[in-house]
Amino acid sequence: MEILWPYENGEVGEFFYARYGHPAVAEAEAALGELDGGTAVLFPSGTGAATAVALSLLHTGDTIALAAGAYFGTGRLFETLEPWGLRYVEFDQTGPAPDDVQLLWLEAPANPMLTMPDLEAAAAHPAPVVVDSTVATPVGLRPLEHGADYALHSATKALGGHDDVLLGVVVCRDPAAAEALRRFRGLTGISPASEPARLLLRSLGTLEVRVRRQAETAAVIAERLAGHPKVVLVRYPGLGGLISFDVADADAARRVETSTRLVTNATSLGSVRSLMESRHRWEGDRVPGGLLRLSVGLEDADAIWADLAQALDNA
Repeated sequence: MEILWPYENGEVGEFFYARYGHPAVAEAEAALGELDGGTAVLFPSGTGAATAVALSLLHTGDTIALAAGAYFGTGRLFETLEPWGLRYVEFDQTGPAPDDVQLLWLEAPANPMLTMPDLEAAAAHPAPVVVDSTVATPVGLRPLEHGADYALHSATKALGGHDDVLLGVVVCRDPAAAEALRRFRGLTGISPASEPARLLLRSLGTLEVRVRRQAETAAVIAERLAGHPKVVLVRYPGLGGLISFDVADADAARRVETSTRLVTNATSLGSVRSLMESRHRWEGDRVPGGLLRLSVGLEDADAIWADLAQALDNA
């Protein structure tokens, strides 16, 4: 892997030092920008992307309005930034955001509660709008087309899709905003490596076929879960491959997640293999004790269901 490039007749060329950019990252950014309809900036993880957005857009004393029920790591990140004078408040993203905030942070859909944001109400707010669209992917939703200023993805999930990529991306409506974010990335060193970018490019070629297959299977599994006597509640927004469902309590959830044979008990989503876990272990009482998050993979729908059904017998 090259990390530097010679000057051209004494002048700096397009690439000169990997922290500021290199060919694999530039190629991946072009592909990601086309997918989401904007200008993409790549980061070494989804959380790295979120950190860069928050620090580059906000000032001491500013407040972020964060979608309630969103990925718990985003709230933990904002808590970590509180000593720098940033604060956040949670709000119901299915309605309008609070007035006196400087940034709206939505999730489409929220992970793991799977609510969908009111994008029209968000676009009418004077603050910039970030939509974490990791679960929906650009196949299911292009937030910039609905008035968002930034679409954010943990590319580790469905965009990478094979559990071998750690990356994040922010796609900006305004090319000038992307350039400012890219400059911030280079100066702070929140910079991606070339090999993950190459793996991401490999995966993007199959993104649409993977996500559409996962969504089709997830719709089948969600319907079957809703009819199972051990399942209390099913959440599925009708796009992507992520389902969350509740069994009686945390003990029942533990019995289910440890009884599967095909579905892997692990923490992630968007993979070609099905993954499931209890979220209470990470999030505590902000989610129901019996909530299980299921990320549907590319296995046969009947095979996934057969595995879940025998595991639910243990609930």
